[in-house]
Amino acid sequence: MDLSGIDLSRPDSQPLYLRLTAAIISAVERGELSASQRLPSERELALRLGVSRTTVVGAYRELESRGLVRGQVGRGTFVSVGAEAKSTPFAWQGKVSLRSQRALDPSLRTLLEGTGPETISFAGGVPALDRFPTGAYRRLIERALRRGAEHTLGLMPTEGHPALREAIAARCGVRAEEILVTNGAQQALDLVSRCLLDPSDTVVADRPAFLGALEAFRAADANIVGWDFQRADLGELEDLLLRYKPKFLYTNPSLQNPTGRTLSLATRNGLLRLASRYRLPILEDDAYAGLHFFKKPPEPLYRLDRVGLVVHIGSFSKTLGVGLRLGWVSAPEDIVDQLSLIKARSDLFTAGPTQLVVADMLSSGLYDSYLESLRPEHQKRHDTMARALKRYVPPGTLAWRPAEGGLYIWCRLESGGDARSLMQRSSGAGVSFAIGEPFYGDGTGKSYLRLCFSGTTPDAIEEGVRRLARLIAVQRTEAGGPNLGTRPLH
Repeated sequence: MDLSGIDLSRPDSQPLYLRLTAAIISAVERGELSASQRLPSERELALRLGVSRTTVVGAYRELESRGLVRGQVGRGTFVSVGAEAKSTPFAWQGKVSLRSQRALDPSLRTLLEGTGPETISFAGGVPALDRFPTGAYRRLIERALRRGAEHTLGLMPTEGHPALREAIAARCGVRAEEILVTNGAQQALDLVSRCLLDPSDTVVADRPAFLGALEAFRAADANIVGWDFQRADLGELEDLLLRYKPKFLYTNPSLQNPTGRTLSLATRNGLLRLASRYRLPILEDDAYAGLHFFKKPPEPLYRLDRVGLVVHIGSFSKTLGVGLRLGWVSAPEDIVDQLSLIKARSDLFTAGPTQLVVADMLSSGLYDSYLESLRPEHQKRHDTMARALKRYVPPGTLAWRPAEGGLYIWCRLESGGDARSLMQRSSGAGVSFAIGEPFYGDGTGKSYLRLCFSGTTPDAIEEGVRRLARLIAVQRTEAGGPNLGTRPLH
């Protein structure tokens, strides 16, 4: 919009700077000024409108106080928000810090958003919740409450309840002082990022990688460099280490999210040799431990580490249930102390009842027996999805490989198909999935999509894949490919 067209000559009882303020607000409301658009300089606009510079300064200051514009030293004044509803009492959107705006990405939240009751979701990473040991969990909650409210519901150490720290430490083969209990693996990633990263530090990460990790690194103003996880070329990794001198390496070596791939023992040992040579810390995300089908993955990196370079993250959310929000960090004691101080700033401690129940499940063996029953159920659902993909998806349209465990099948649309445009159609078709682009973080991965097989019953999986196949066929037809239909393919 050319602001020189604003007419301030008409009689009005308001001061001139407020009339200019109102005119600019009106332009924003009509959509003539959009978010991030640069306004003319104070001197320039004063000359255009034939008013004093003081009038423009007053208007810009008034707009900034309302959160509608933001002045940036040396750059100018920019619109902070787009058109808002008339009922909006205050433009809070314009008060969001520039640092926060740079880090905001809705991709992770979209995996958590609910869908309609008729939608079959392959989007979020959810275990088979109908297998959750509800009766045992209820009994353990009641047992915890019988110990007394102060014991169960009172203040707890930021590092975690001693019983749970001891139980996790016993499984990890470390001391309890080297364990920090967190609200899921996502909080662990955030804490480690805030602890280790300074602005402009570089992180080498799996490519593709868990999008929640990428968001945590971006929020710390870090630069992210991708290492091709599926090729797992240690020569490529060494080149990256020499070129970028990263602060640490992030990897999810077992049943990786999103690809489902697992690094071999030889690759793990080679990776650790490189880390030792370059004194490179490793952040190991092991959220899917215990969710293999046939072959158990090799030992995790932290068990193979002889130098003390690995910070290990684990989670109960992908096994017991995402709603429990319970994970942990295993790290040297001085790092655990630092992480605890950071955690205490925003989250004094993790919920006590959940910690006590899971501690009992670990010490009694209930957790391990539950995992034994969960693995075959997940494999059953995986196999159902694999058969349905073979049966319903037109050949030559979707490339994928069976998973070895975990929760996902990683797919690629052939012939450069766009997963985002497919997703935009999916809600109307009653099926949802995760697009691959956010897992890359560099604008690539547009042809990939991730299907979670574990959180949906076999019958629903069959129907969901049928709906997805229909969408893929329509997209292929509109792109100029042959219409292969969605009939069963034998």
